[in-house]
Amino acid sequence: MDQTAIFQENHVFRTMNSSKSAMAPPILSLALPSETGRVLSIQSHTVQGYVGNKSAVFPLQLLGYDVDPINSVQFSNHTGYPTFKGQVLNGQQLWELIEGLGANNLLYYTHLLTGYIGSVSFLNTVLEVVNKLRSINPKLTYVCDPVMGDEGKLYVPPELVSVYRERVVPVASMLTPNQFEAEQLAGFRIASETDGREACKILHAAGPPKVVITSININGNLLLIGSHQKEKGQSPTQFKIVIPKIPSYFTGTGDLMTALLLGWSNKYPDSLDTAAELAVSSLQAVLQRTLNDYLTAGYDPQSSSLEIRLIQSQDGIRNPDVKFKAEKYN
Repeated sequence: MDQTAIFQENHVFRTMNSSKSAMAPPILSLALPSETGRVLSIQSHTVQGYVGNKSAVFPLQLLGYDVDPINSVQFSNHTGYPTFKGQVLNGQQLWELIEGLGANNLLYYTHLLTGYIGSVSFLNTVLEVVNKLRSINPKLTYVCDPVMGDEGKLYVPPELVSVYRERVVPVASMLTPNQFEAEQLAGFRIASETDGREACKILHAAGPPKVVITSININGNLLLIGSHQKEKGQSPTQFKIVIPKIPSYFTGTGDLMTALLLGWSNKYPDSLDTAAELAVSSLQAVLQRTLNDYLTAGYDPQSSSLEIRLIQSQDGIRNPDVKFKAEKYN
């Protein structure tokens, strides 16, 4: 075939494609919605390893959700390695993606999930995204992991704390801080279970009906404390789950935990304790599988942070064996 014929054939093909694309096909996740929902997940992304969206998207898909990820950063690997390369999305670029979705009527979501956000400008744009999505679906569930720091140290600019406290917490449906983050948001040190329960109540008063402090270290014991205020002004239903300590450090576990809480709490909307039992049991299955695999490979699991074995643990995510039970507070 000569070059003229190739050009004509390609031209015809492009013309046919253009005519077809003039009328977009129906978005089946909107036309035939799943029983679970459609999630917009704004988090970090790594090419290798499982943190941020890489840690959250697959488990949510296993639990039946359509998930559309927006990567707030795209790095070669997580920042715990000796070096990393990549790009950071700014607030204007985030809004351009939202505008592109909106121009094609693709902004109907049942859930918004956010994790690590590194700048005030990006967080302000996320708040605009919340408003935009709720203008389309007023029932949008916003699950916010206020990733700010851990073990007494901030790893985001300090000015983000006040933005989270004053503007993000009031619009969240579910908040999943760790102990340090809950202290930053509630404004006092959490040194006991009673403190943890009180911090949840303070956060309820600011906005979200569901609060899960995903890890609290009390007298050498690791706990999750959950709190569900079903009606404003009511006393919340509160519970704890004792979590076994594993003598290793894993990356991406907070991102995975929040995704699992979103996934299971939507299936059990009135039973946050049941959702938390399933989420904790799934997470522990992933961590145990990860630990065993590193040991099998002859690696000392205490020598550095471990990349979670997410794909290999999918049965434990989809159908967890509930070994960790919630204890309700009176």
